[in-house]
Amino acid sequence: MFRKSFMLVVLCAVWLSACGGGAAPGTKEDPTLKIAVLPILDALPMYVADAQGYFKDAGISVEFMPVASAAERDQVMQAGQVDGMINDLTSSVLYNKDAQKIAIVRFARVATPDDAQFSILAAKDSGITKPEDLKGVEIGISQGTVIDYLTQRLLENAGLTVDDIKTTNIPKINDRLQLLAEGKLKAAVLPEPSASLAVQGGAVDVLDDRSLPAVGTSEISFSVNTLKSKPETVKKFLVAIEKATADVNGSPDKWTTLLTDKNLVPAPLIGKYVLPKFPTASVPSEAQIKDVLAWMLAKNLIKAEVPYNQLVDASYLPK
Repeated sequence: MFRKSFMLVVLCAVWLSACGGGAAPGTKEDPTLKIAVLPILDALPMYVADAQGYFKDAGISVEFMPVASAAERDQVMQAGQVDGMINDLTSSVLYNKDAQKIAIVRFARVATPDDAQFSILAAKDSGITKPEDLKGVEIGISQGTVIDYLTQRLLENAGLTVDDIKTTNIPKINDRLQLLAEGKLKAAVLPEPSASLAVQGGAVDVLDDRSLPAVGTSEISFSVNTLKSKPETVKKFLVAIEKATADVNGSPDKWTTLLTDKNLVPAPLIGKYVLPKFPTASVPSEAQIKDVLAWMLAKNLIKAEVPYNQLVDASYLPK
């Protein structure tokens, strides 16, 4: 009787495993990743890792899905069509405000005292040259995003009050760039290298995040499902990114073809734009997350704080 019962238990376990009730011992994880990528400079190390064969050397396959906007990126991420993306802190909080759906595993870009990521620019004939000139002036931003957040923090840091700061919602970067160039906007916030293109056209760099580097960041994030099902693949991906980052920082003049082919730098800047230093393996600090959460709560974008460990996971970074 015992022997029959034991055999029945074993057969049930085998059947459950075959039907997906649990992973069979020794099952290999899927070595493929699909990443949603905007045409932004932040993606350069990913493209370099691919071009240099670092993903292939690691035994993984990475496919890039080009997206035209943050809204499109979020759509494909929410639909489960991609594993990861480059996004920002405000986006990550919104994803996880009700339940954890993604986790930040690495910085993609950061501002430094030497390299700006975002700039508040004034139209060339506006007469605006310093932060105090922006009091009461409508600044073109993308509302409810990292652009909105850093605009307020940069201007507050420069001495303006919340009541001094006026903004208007122009979500698309190219629209803000064009309206600024035409003088239809007196001021706008633009990321690099669009900011450098505007300055080349006569715009004035009034204030940028070199004055407050902690607010100017972008991140690499993966879905929780991917992190659970492909942890080793994600780790290998980040090792490849680290190698590519060292290549970019060590030879910044080497990547003109990639910058052109992937539309990461506007054509008028090719050969003139100096690449910033890209961050090595690191993640946002608790202080950075706390400040973003405080701003989003004040703006009523969220109803409660999201715990740091539900937003950031550094365990996938190279040791």
